[in-house]
Amino acid sequence: MANKSKQQERDRRAKIEAMRRAEQSKERRKSMLFVVLAGVVGLGLVAAAAVPAYLSSRNDPANKALSSFGVNAAAADCDEPTDDPATGGNDHREDGTAIQYDQVPPSSGPHWAQPAFPAREFYTDRDRPAVEQLVHNLEHGYTILWYDDTVTGADRDELEKLAASAREDDNTRGKFIVAPWDEERGRMPEGKHVALTHWGAEQGHRQLCGAASGAVVEDFVSQFPAADSPEPNAA
Repeated sequence: MANKSKQQERDRRAKIEAMRRAEQSKERRKSMLFVVLAGVVGLGLVAAAAVPAYLSSRNDPANKALSSFGVNAAAADCDEPTDDPATGGNDHREDGTAIQYDQVPPSSGPHWAQPAFPAREFYTDRDRPAVEQLVHNLEHGYTILWYDDTVTGADRDELEKLAASAREDDNTRGKFIVAPWDEERGRMPEGKHVALTHWGAEQGHRQLCGAASGAVVEDFVSQFPAADSPEPNAA
């Protein structure tokens, strides 16, 4: 009888132990499920923040190749770059003084004492600085892409993107401006609607085109970098 009671007690304890182990196993599964779910939620939150940032970065014009904007070089109908006499170094005129330039648009010349600073990468006819002010930017190593009033809508939007990309080009050192040409100062030649100008240490340079081309801009700033200018270290 005693042996039977002992066996029953052992069976009871074994059953309790089995129940305890089963409960522990159940709790471990719950904990593991919680960890997995927390990880999934965490990854989802990271993805929710990272994916838009990645897409925004990928679509940022500043992160795209300069040559990807505008038409290809052949379609741009560009003249060869000109070499102009460089004049007007440190020839500062009183702000507000109208200056007559020899070229349209100018690649050097007298200018106002204050350049556009801090210079934005893109301007419209509503906010453009005066030509006399931008010529001072040229003296500091900027390349300026001027566009006439035929460049509107999607073409102008493309120029704004091109400007952001050009500022990232090593040859510009961030010194690149797109601005509308003031046609009261003279009209560009027939069939030319875009002009690149740069004031080199020895000469001025201009290139006139029928349309904007990032590939042409890339080649122009390679030939005439910001370092080649009368005052390359000025702001």
